[in-house]
Amino acid sequence: MNIRTATESDTHAILRIAEQSWKTDYPEILTRETAEEAVTDWYTSEQIEAELNEEQTVILVAEREGTVVGFAHAAWNDSEEDGYILRIYVHPEHRRENIGRELLEQTCTTLAEQGIERINAMVLVENDPGNAFYKRFGFEHVDESQTTLGGEPHPENRYVLEHPSELGGG
Repeated sequence: MNIRTATESDTHAILRIAEQSWKTDYPEILTRETAEEAVTDWYTSEQIEAELNEEQTVILVAEREGTVVGFAHAAWNDSEEDGYILRIYVHPEHRRENIGRELLEQTCTTLAEQGIERINAMVLVENDPGNAFYKRFGFEHVDESQTTLGGEPHPENRYVLEHPSELGGG
């Protein structure tokens, strides 16, 4: 498997992975149409391409046999020592293959190289696998807020990892 920085040619694969992940992870709260709407609220080709050109943003993709099977999206601000993992998604057909772990490790390494001392990760409360994922790697739950998906409010957990160079778990 290869983890690399995303390019504009990865845009379609990123959108496909996000949509498939949302349909799998949120069947009780998102219909097919709502999942598609939520993905296009958060990710359009233009938004992804703009994010790829941001200096304080990284989008990584995981490739297996020439196919993009997962991605991570993170950002930081030079005026603070916090980084933010906005998304880590692995296509449902490729889960349980350590792809999420490798994306997380590389994202933490990238953020640590930028001087980030603390990483925040946001996960919908309803996403049991996503919440378990961050807990497994030493992230601590710190609070809950609201986000909007498909025009509806949903609770979202925030996890924090101090000192990302010391990523644990397994």
